[in-house]
Amino acid sequence: MSPRLDAHQHFWRYRPTEFAWIDGRMPGLQRDHLPVDLEPHLQRAGFDGCIAVQARTQEEETDFLLDLAARTPWVQAVVGWTDLRAADLVARLERRQGSRHLRGFRHPVQDEADPGAWLADAAANRGVATLQRHGYLYELLIHAETLPAATAFAARHDHGVLVLDHLGKPPGRVAPADYARLLAPLARLPHVHCKLSGLVTEADWQGWQAEQLLPYARIALEAFGPERLLFGSDWPVCTLAASYAEVVDLAEQALLELTTGERAAVFGGNAARLYGLGTQPREAVA
Repeated sequence: MSPRLDAHQHFWRYRPTEFAWIDGRMPGLQRDHLPVDLEPHLQRAGFDGCIAVQARTQEEETDFLLDLAARTPWVQAVVGWTDLRAADLVARLERRQGSRHLRGFRHPVQDEADPGAWLADAAANRGVATLQRHGYLYELLIHAETLPAATAFAARHDHGVLVLDHLGKPPGRVAPADYARLLAPLARLPHVHCKLSGLVTEADWQGWQAEQLLPYARIALEAFGPERLLFGSDWPVCTLAASYAEVVDLAEQALLELTTGERAAVFGGNAARLYGLGTQPREAVA
């Protein structure tokens, strides 16, 4: 039986200088969010564990999450951050090669002045290729208008798993028909997977309706299929717009037509497979 896993959530000890993206509209996020805060939500929703994803662009973020995972049995994997363009990237990766929880890395490309240029940057591309040689996956955090550049980027990096976070954040940016057109080329790349997450915070936080968001989820489901889609809550960021239970319910609505086995894959089986839970990242290859 597949584990039931939340494939995308965050922890932090809140320091304003380190979380500039948390602004005055987000008072609920301006405090610590730690495993003790998430655990009741996981239990009520019937989840066996989660995957913790970076929220700061500093090396210490990875160490912070790995420390939490080492002390929290149900934090089953970590997606950290490292400077992909650093000259000593290999040494940074080798320092953590023995970690049993570190499964991948992410950079908030969406926050770059020119996300498309970042995805085409030679040093960044060398960095992602290095990650893949060391057995790590890479998560893409972009906005929907960057999907064409992300597709070209993903096509260059087919030696490992790539994961599109938050469906590419389409609500409020592109209409469903345009989203389907932009997403299709990326979804045709078999090494790319997608997280069913982050929809509610891209909509009107107080006034969103499931009917506005479900078309995007269903487009992603059709494009990637249930074998390449992963549920993630995006907790605690999701609480800006919805409760944990509401986020789970929205995903369940999107997956109503799937079989029991297909839903189990989206709600944990795919994450367990992709993040290699119970295994170590492979050794680097030449």
